[in-house]
Amino acid sequence: MKVLLAAGGTAGHINPAIAIADTIQKQDPSAKILFAGTPNGMESTLVPKAGYHFVPIKVRGFQRKLTLKNIARNIDAVKCLMTSDFVASKIIKEFQPDLVIGTGGYVSGPIVRKAAQKGIKTAIHEQNAYPGVTNKMLSKQVDLVMLAVEEAKKMFPQQANMVITGNPIRESILSTTKEEARKELGMDDEMCILSFGGSLGAVKVNEIAADIMQWHNKKKKVNHIHACGRLGKDIFPQMLKERHVDLNGNPRIDVRDYIHNMDTCLAAADLVICRAGAITLSELEATGKASILIPSPNVAENHQYHNAMVLQNHGAAVVVEEKNYDAKEMVALVNGFYEDRDKLRRFSKNASKLAILDTSDRIYNALQEIMQ
Repeated sequence: MKVLLAAGGTAGHINPAIAIADTIQKQDPSAKILFAGTPNGMESTLVPKAGYHFVPIKVRGFQRKLTLKNIARNIDAVKCLMTSDFVASKIIKEFQPDLVIGTGGYVSGPIVRKAAQKGIKTAIHEQNAYPGVTNKMLSKQVDLVMLAVEEAKKMFPQQANMVITGNPIRESILSTTKEEARKELGMDDEMCILSFGGSLGAVKVNEIAADIMQWHNKKKKVNHIHACGRLGKDIFPQMLKERHVDLNGNPRIDVRDYIHNMDTCLAAADLVICRAGAITLSELEATGKASILIPSPNVAENHQYHNAMVLQNHGAAVVVEEKNYDAKEMVALVNGFYEDRDKLRRFSKNASKLAILDTSDRIYNALQEIMQ
């Protein structure tokens, strides 16, 4: 079987595509897999690193806010639109796929749409509670729509062939126990907070982490791991200095630029404070972690807010929007979890109830059904 996958834009689209490819390859070692993506996007690096062949197709999204810079981008987007259909057709003709799968990003559009027009079996995977524009458009043409959460169903045409699969997550996330993680980190049994804002870092998440460290520094028995990101490694120390937090001689506070052993740190944590990307939330559910979610206000369709509200509505998280942030209220919220461990366990249990742990099987079985 030949499978063509199209994904691009962010790791949140690309990593699920790679996970789907891994699942297909594991079930069918003879399968031939090809990825299509933008030539300068993250996919051009992540896909070959994962061991899969990659072909480029130039696609750009349209900018809604009209500035001189965005007008130039939109002109380029029109040029890409005029050529992408031809390039997509060429890729499909040369590879001759039996199945084409899109996992989001503008690049999915021309590839999946052209495959559907040619009568090739097609599927899309939507990671978010609030679907992206490309997937909503493609849902009317594809043979299968795979969804991460039940809440996304109402956003698609009811005649679409929809199935709930969850989001693919790393196996290492599930295999590490809290006891093993804390032993590896040299951590005791006191409450552990894990906070991060992505590889670059987020100013607001760094501010929140600094406010919380000011609260528990030298007064509370709290272990705190925080990733300040590349952009935060210079400003975060200043934030701590302003709050009179000295990391010297304080082994309970662990500040890093980036968390390379996320599986270990996540396993060790009792409370997680982070953004609300779809894959991150799936990992919180899979590991049963209570969380305080700070949706990024800078993403398309405000989808992180909609993702986060799914967990809040199920009693698994508290959502705090940046525009409403108040340091005293945040400290009171965290202190509430610190003082009431039953509440912490209740949130953790509710997160676990949302977890879908057999995503790989669900995806492969759904794809097999449309192929048959």
